[in-house]
This record gives sequence, structure tokens and C-alpha cells, in this order.
Amino acid sequence: MDVLIRPASATEADVLTDLALRSKAYWGYPVDFLEACRDELTIAAHEVTRRRATVADGDGRILGFTTLEGKPPTGALGMMFVDPRAIGQGVGRVLFEHTIATGRDLGFTELTIDADPNAEFFYRAMGAVRVGSVPSSSITGRMLPQMIFTIRR
Repeated sequence: MDVLIRPASATEADVLTDLALRSKAYWGYPVDFLEACRDELTIAAHEVTRRRATVADGDGRILGFTTLEGKPPTGALGMMFVDPRAIGQGVGRVLFEHTIATGRDLGFTELTIDADPNAEFFYRAMGAVRVGSVPSSSITGRMLPQMIFTIRR
């Protein structure tokens, strides 16, 4: 699959939010759960640049996106979502690797990832290590795997 990795545009914020919600729904979460997560999964137009949003574009369609947040040396992979139709096609790997390379170029040495439990396996496969758990910002009582990815020079 040919994928172009490029900076997201502020005009794509609604598309990114919709993609995040559809990607989260892929894991079978109920509608009320997704509604509870809506604010956390929303990316506003004025946040796109500040959060360093990057998209994977395939034939003019956004297949996934990431955000690289914070200031070096320690930052966060704030959001990473792949369109359900593109899951399993390598889009996530390409996006993740690009985000790590960008982080390295910007001087990051470590990224935290507060992962959805269904994504923990992916992040482990990419080289992240689980260091604990953090409470969900959306669902009271829900704990998420917290992971660290060390960026090597």
C-alpha cells in the first residue's frame, strides 16, 4: 500500500476526530462508552499544529494519524488511530516509525503512551515497554496501560 505521511491540516480536524471514534469503535466498545470518550478523542482545528498531528494519506484518503506532544526531551504519543479499513495493512507501523523519527529529529529521547488495552500488543511489538497503569481521562475507574518508548539516536 502506498502511503504518504504528511502534516495534518487544521481543516482536517473533524475528519481526524471521526477517524479516532471509528477506530476506537473497531474494538467493539458500546455506543455509551464511545460517547464518554468523545471529548478525549476530539482534535480541534486550533490544536492540529500544536499537537504535531501527522496523517497517513492513501490515494487522497486519510488512513490514520498520530500526534506528537510535549517538549523535548520527554514527550507523548498523544493520539494514534488507524482507519478500521486499513488496520492490519502496515499503516500503523509506518505512522509510528515516522513519529519516532520526527521525535528523534526534534530532540525527544522518550515518549510516553497511555494506550488503549487493545493496542498494547502493537506498541510492545514496536518496542515500547509497559511501566504501569494510568486512569482513563474519560471513564471513571478504567485503567490504561502506560508505556514508554525510548528513542535511540
